[in-house]
Amino acid sequence: MPDGPLTLAGSFVRLVPAALEHVEALSAVGLDPEIWRWMPGQVRDAAEMRAFIERALDDARAGTAVSFTTLVHETGQPIGMTRFLNIAREHRRVEIGGTWIAPAWQRTRVNTEAKYLMLRHAFEAWDCVRVEFKTNALNHVSRAAILRLGALEEGTLRQHWVNQDGTLRDSVYFSILNSEWPRVKSQLEAKLAPRAAS
Repeated sequence: MPDGPLTLAGSFVRLVPAALEHVEALSAVGLDPEIWRWMPGQVRDAAEMRAFIERALDDARAGTAVSFTTLVHETGQPIGMTRFLNIAREHRRVEIGGTWIAPAWQRTRVNTEAKYLMLRHAFEAWDCVRVEFKTNALNHVSRAAILRLGALEEGTLRQHWVNQDGTLRDSVYFSILNSEWPRVKSQLEAKLAPRAAS
């Protein structure tokens, strides 16, 4: 499992280690309040973006997370972030989450390919037996997106988190097991395949 900086590259996106040098570029595309609507905390300005990245880097140093900045492969433009979270080496388990994508790149192949790259690394390089996802129970767009990846919904943890504003959040958990990965991989590769000319 994690051992030093990690970069994952596909046809549409490149996931590079998160760094404070990305604050300005991520702030330019990532301050839309809708991005943070269902997140436990809000990022409203460059200072809060810096704090968000610093927390991600602290988790990486603690060995509990691997944080990425999502770049457009062709241009190198930063358009979001994602992470491996809650790394449990002894249980060969990891979570994929903490993901946000700039609105202009939502509902494109960006998220599908980023998740494909991370899932492939988790199952094929780290030999994980389980990859899990969680989201706010009220975030129906995120729930549908996780199901489209091929994950199975497992259940809801009630009053799981206290949000930054003091409200309580229920979290819905999903997972993909190593035995399910060949099927999920095939489905994701079909979604990412170049579309035939008509």
